[in-house]
Amino acid sequence: MPLKNQSVDIQKIEKEWRSRGFQGGLWMDPPGQVWKDFIHNVDELVMVIDGEVEIEMEGSACFLQIGEEIFIPANTYHTVRNIGKEKSRWLYAYKLK
Repeated sequence: MPLKNQSVDIQKIEKEWRSRGFQGGLWMDPPGQVWKDFIHNVDELVMVIDGEVEIEMEGSACFLQIGEEIFIPANTYHTVRNIGKEKSRWLYAYKLK
């Protein structure tokens, strides 16, 4: 897992995720943005590239380190928050059916 001052190789991550059957993109959020109680009918992966992001699932919140991957199972309510003072960027990908 990269340290805060290191960068994530986005192309490498996207290639690795594709090999696991996931496809997605890069998302950016302004400070204070909250995506509350989202749910998808497919599995999702999320990885923070820049900023401070917190994800809450099933009543439990976790702070994602830059380069840390989190798996969100299909049909799981989840909330994503930019808790930092600057924009956040994160990769997301959904399992292809």
